[in-house]
Amino acid sequence: MPELCRLAPARLVILLAVLLGGLLALLPTSPAAADDAPADEPVQLVIATAGLTWEDISAQETPALQCLADRSGAGAMNTTSSSVVSTKRQGMETLRTGYRGLAEEAPRTSGIPTPPTDQWEQLPVDTVEVDASSGDTSIADDLQDGTIVLVDVGSVPSHDEPARSQQLAALDARLGEVLESAGGCDAAELPRTLLVSVAATDPEDPERMERTGAVASRTVGLQVALDSALPGQALTSGATKQTGVVMVTDVLATVLASYDATAEGLIPGQPFRGIDHDDPQQLAWDRSEAARLVDGATLPALGSFLALGVIGVVLSLVPPLARRPRTAAVGRALAAIAPLALPVGMFASVVPWWRADHPALALTGVIWAGSALLSVLVLAGPWRRHRFGPAGVSAALVAGLLLGESATGSKFQLASPLGAQPISGGRFYGLSNHLFGMVLASALMAVLCLFTVVRTPRARTVWTLVVGVTVAAVCVSPSMGADFGSMLAVVLAFGLLSLLVSGVRLRLWHLLVLGLGGALAVLAVSFLDWLRPPEDRTHLGRFIDELLSGELLGVIVRKLAQNIAMTTGYWSLAVVMIAAVIASVAILAPHRFRWHRLAALDEMHPASYPVRVALVVGTWVGYAVNDTGPVLVAAILGLWLAYLPAVLPDPARAADPGPRRYVP
Repeated sequence: MPELCRLAPARLVILLAVLLGGLLALLPTSPAAADDAPADEPVQLVIATAGLTWEDISAQETPALQCLADRSGAGAMNTTSSSVVSTKRQGMETLRTGYRGLAEEAPRTSGIPTPPTDQWEQLPVDTVEVDASSGDTSIADDLQDGTIVLVDVGSVPSHDEPARSQQLAALDARLGEVLESAGGCDAAELPRTLLVSVAATDPEDPERMERTGAVASRTVGLQVALDSALPGQALTSGATKQTGVVMVTDVLATVLASYDATAEGLIPGQPFRGIDHDDPQQLAWDRSEAARLVDGATLPALGSFLALGVIGVVLSLVPPLARRPRTAAVGRALAAIAPLALPVGMFASVVPWWRADHPALALTGVIWAGSALLSVLVLAGPWRRHRFGPAGVSAALVAGLLLGESATGSKFQLASPLGAQPISGGRFYGLSNHLFGMVLASALMAVLCLFTVVRTPRARTVWTLVVGVTVAAVCVSPSMGADFGSMLAVVLAFGLLSLLVSGVRLRLWHLLVLGLGGALAVLAVSFLDWLRPPEDRTHLGRFIDELLSGELLGVIVRKLAQNIAMTTGYWSLAVVMIAAVIASVAILAPHRFRWHRLAALDEMHPASYPVRVALVVGTWVGYAVNDTGPVLVAAILGLWLAYLPAVLPDPARAADPGPRRYVP
């Protein structure tokens, strides 16, 4: 470490890029677990329906469905499409093409090939479609010929429809007839059968519901997926990497893989796998129920505790209140502890709150109990005597716990308010963009507070590199955060900060080296991920596939289009983006905006200014390289709105000191 400190600051830029590349190249990837294995038996029967959820299946009401579930692997399936609400006709095309939604109707930026390709033509056997809802349930002859049979057994309406129970019973009867024709549900010779509910809805007028939007609907619910070749196991896939959860795009990949067939071009899905589980049907129900309830429970659960932060900000910023020492102290304490609800929300699934009679109340209790424990740690430790201690420890806890959840395999996200929600289907593991925004904001606030006690340029430079490398390693490692865009933002933010606090005079080539170093590091990790089997790759490795297939430009266009669509399509995000632009300028020019307390902070602790420079750079680089950049910006803005008032000087000490150039 002393040798590192004696290096010339300019060389630290190059060293940072080298360290990142070398460290990330050595990071372990996530090999498939011993009990995570695909089935070898070829698929012969695919049964499709729509609107079928796990709460529909019971021995009393749906005996045929229950029989098939008891002899199959079970999973909750995401069925999002290129429109806001998925429909059955979209799902049926997905079974054929492997892409979500109708190719002819999808936006040009969706990445869905047009015209659509029927990937079943790549199979070495014949295929046939049967419409059981019209009364045709005889498939024995086709199965004996070795043909793959796709059977449509009809659909069930939404849960609020009066005739749902009758139509569910009729669907179950048709399924029983199909299974009987295939040899019987209990028969050992039943061919490998997939039952999948390909969409949540099957409307009479699908075109009316198939409207495009920037964010998929999170009200439609997860659907049922069964695979008879994986009895007693929970379904998963390389696309979700989560036990008990698969995607509708995985069905085609499963069919192709069972015949060792290769798709024409790239498809997003991965074959079903099975993981041993004591009760896979209960797990699938838990996944579905938590996903259905989490949105409605999140606002009262998180909002009630985060409201303390709003109170704290008011007490800290309103001059008449902030001038009262005791009132201001309470305000700083509330502002410091409010963000603790965020990591607690990430780990909320430790308690199965969705099984309670009042799920929202149960989740609220979990959030408050966990946040209270962390608050005691923040406010009662020896650091409480330091003005920046509580905010710094709180920020470190937020960053550390969020990084730790990703570093240990993203085991808690799917039933948590802040996790990757399986209904949305954007991602199921690692650091989503809103989580990365929280990590970046809290890590930089923790560094700012640390710099008030670590005062030498060498020590500050070393601490910046240590924190930056740690954050980058967790964010980009395929077995951890698996977040492509975060690497560029972290390298530029923390690399720039290391240069500023070291005292080196910033040059353009420094920024160019940082950008190049970040790009090379993330490409190196992506390449290592690509070397693994396709079913084990994350989207980092699949980026290399897109690069090799000449789709790089399409990927860039899709990400930019998604950012623009989110910003312009939702007025709330548009307001947040405008506020973020104003805030970015204001925190870098406190004198011009007459923010005397922030200017006084720079007078007392000059290192706070370069931290804010790094924050602004990281925020907008993160926005530019991620497809949901507005969410990332909103997360950063929200956290700093809480933490910054907690570290500002008292109004009495904030007389305008006049313009001052930063000196480390």
